[in-house]
Amino acid sequence: MRQLTSLDAQFLALESARQTGHVGGLAILDPSTRPGGTLYGGDIHKLLEERLPALPPFRWKLAEVPFGLDFPYWVEDPDFDLHFHVRELALPPDATHDHLAEQVARIMGRPLDRARPLWELYLIHGLEKGHSAVLTKIHHAVIDGMSGAEIMGLLLDLTPEGRPPPDPVRTPDVENGQPGQGEMLARGLLGVPRYPVRLLRSLPATIPNVDEVPAIFGGIPGAGTVGRIAGRVAGATRGRNTLQAPKTKFNQRISPHRRFAFGQLSLEEIKAVKKARGVTVNDVIVSICAGAVRRWLVKHDDLPADPLVAQIPVSVRTEEQVGTYGNRIMLMSAPLFTDEADPVARLEETHAAMVDMKERHKALPASLLQNANELIPPAVFSRAARLTFRLSTSRPGRPAWNLVISNVPGPQFPLYLAGAKLVANYPVSVITDGMGLNITVMSYNGHCDFGIVADRDLMPDVHEMMDWLREELEALK
Repeated sequence: MRQLTSLDAQFLALESARQTGHVGGLAILDPSTRPGGTLYGGDIHKLLEERLPALPPFRWKLAEVPFGLDFPYWVEDPDFDLHFHVRELALPPDATHDHLAEQVARIMGRPLDRARPLWELYLIHGLEKGHSAVLTKIHHAVIDGMSGAEIMGLLLDLTPEGRPPPDPVRTPDVENGQPGQGEMLARGLLGVPRYPVRLLRSLPATIPNVDEVPAIFGGIPGAGTVGRIAGRVAGATRGRNTLQAPKTKFNQRISPHRRFAFGQLSLEEIKAVKKARGVTVNDVIVSICAGAVRRWLVKHDDLPADPLVAQIPVSVRTEEQVGTYGNRIMLMSAPLFTDEADPVARLEETHAAMVDMKERHKALPASLLQNANELIPPAVFSRAARLTFRLSTSRPGRPAWNLVISNVPGPQFPLYLAGAKLVANYPVSVITDGMGLNITVMSYNGHCDFGIVADRDLMPDVHEMMDWLREELEALK
């Protein structure tokens, strides 16, 4: 059977009655490119049935090890039912952009059923301009940003007419059928002696770099000092991550409820700023996000004197790892200059900080995040993850990061889903205790699609951020 890595398992461990570990995307579709100009659930069902043989993760379900002795395994679901996973609903008559956002927030706030493959898909009717939406929801334990893009690549087409069904893909390390408790207990007991081996293998790469995994080591007294000494012994010459995240109103314990805001900015306008200022597209996006977050903090009388600290996921997936799914990421830290009022000065500071972050990233082992998780015994993995989140929201504690900002480059040409033209593809990501705001951006066909997720109780007015993002871009132009 295929076992989850410690990094995959981390996204299961973070789940509670208030936190979920799934991600998704809100695809806005124009059905007028289909014959008859309509799109129904049966059309989506037919597409998935056709492409399912090339999408192994859609048929995987969890097999837990008793007593948490080792990380879970993926097995083929012998009772897989596509009808359970594909759902259809409609917004009320005269529904607005806000109605759709509220429906997305409600769906994404509900956990996935761990007794089944960890994904759902919703076809939503009743949007403005006669459009429909497809909301995908899949657990982060199954995919990261790059493997999620691979899945979308298998579902989307270059023309409305589609293409021949892809060749089936078989994952030989994933068995069919649900193993018995006795077999899983035996696997767990066999896995216990492997923990010291994983620990010893992970220590040399992890200890000199503990400052780059603050979510795991940030609450341990002396961890940073040990890391610096180990780094000197190892001859490390890179700059170190010395960022300290201040606490804000959205760095608290989150509720089970979500707010979702979404909108588009012109990629051409962002590129014009990039060219004029001698920076990168990512620099511009991170800088305008800092400006929008600054405005929210000022409005709520909560602006810290120091920069915030953003978590920026970076893919470390190699060409050989394409098609393997799971998580191959690094979580980097970068300052978010909310303390700078001038948009141009903020962009210049952001550019310098991103250059520094890239240099640190180059010097780090690609498996650092997974290695760091290997230091925690599987039997206490979930409890350790919950303790980390509890420490970040305690009164004297500080969050490891203030928020997530992720920028995912996408294709710059039209795509089609079941013959319907893809108009926009808004990401929907994860928030956690201590980090109640996530801004994820995906570029597609000449625009940048922003998906903003926040806790409903901590940031009920997060929808204002899209207007502020547009104004921040205008200021740089």
